[in-house]
Amino acid sequence: MTTLGAVAKFAVSAIIHQFERTSLGNLARGNWLAKYKKKRARELKHDRFRDTTMLLADRLADRVAGRRTQILYGLIAVVVIAAGIYAFVRWRHRHTEEAEAAMGRAIAINAADIAPAPPPGSKDPVFSSQQERSERAIQEFQKIAAKYGEPYRTQAQYFIATNELVTDRLKAETDLQNLAQGSGDVAALAKYALGQAKESDGQLDEAARIYSELAKLNSAVVTPDTANLRLGEVYEKQGKKKEAADILFNIVSTARNAKDKDGKPITESGASREAAQELLKVDPTRHAQLPPPPSPLALGP
Repeated sequence: MTTLGAVAKFAVSAIIHQFERTSLGNLARGNWLAKYKKKRARELKHDRFRDTTMLLADRLADRVAGRRTQILYGLIAVVVIAAGIYAFVRWRHRHTEEAEAAMGRAIAINAADIAPAPPPGSKDPVFSSQQERSERAIQEFQKIAAKYGEPYRTQAQYFIATNELVTDRLKAETDLQNLAQGSGDVAALAKYALGQAKESDGQLDEAARIYSELAKLNSAVVTPDTANLRLGEVYEKQGKKKEAADILFNIVSTARNAKDKDGKPITESGASREAAQELLKVDPTRHAQLPPPPSPLALGP
């Protein structure tokens, strides 16, 4: 009985063991199959992505191959344009430096001293007469006007006209009048030079008209105070002392009462100080009515 029990127990154990092995095997195969399916799905998905990518790449390659000549010409055009821009910028830079150097030499001649001989050891140009200096300056500025564009051409023309006041006054006034018709700094300077020429020629009405127009321009290079100062002096020459005193008084009074954005007094301009001195000669009584000049302490550093 014991033996039969042991045999039966062994048989049952073997059956159970076989069942467990079969179940575990099926489970393992199921898990592996599931993993395989997932892996295969990823591979198939990756393959589809690769196929799509390769298809697009092939199409792009075919398109590029078909348009290879156009693309090559396009790249060449880009390189040529870039090289052209670089060359133009380099040329423009050198051209500007050359023009500025030429202007510097011409202006040095324009401002050269007039003396019998240059000082010992001096390398600066010196001329024996104003006529000689103006003739040489005109030559230099004419070269600039002929060779370079704006703003050097117009600037050179202005210097030519101011030197022509010495060599050919009628032509100078015509050239200054033409320049004054323009706009900008050169036009304002030309108008001022023309007014001075008319004033020195005794054409005071014409000079007063020009200075009056110039004062209304509100130019930074020829300020309203500067133009009005000349206008006041023209009125004085014409015997219009009241008009002269009024203009001079207004120049100084406005300048001395001016304040900056912080409410501090503004340094009095050179034109204002000169107008105060001129007013003292024209009308001492009006000069005594002027507000005091700004205190140096109030102006600050």
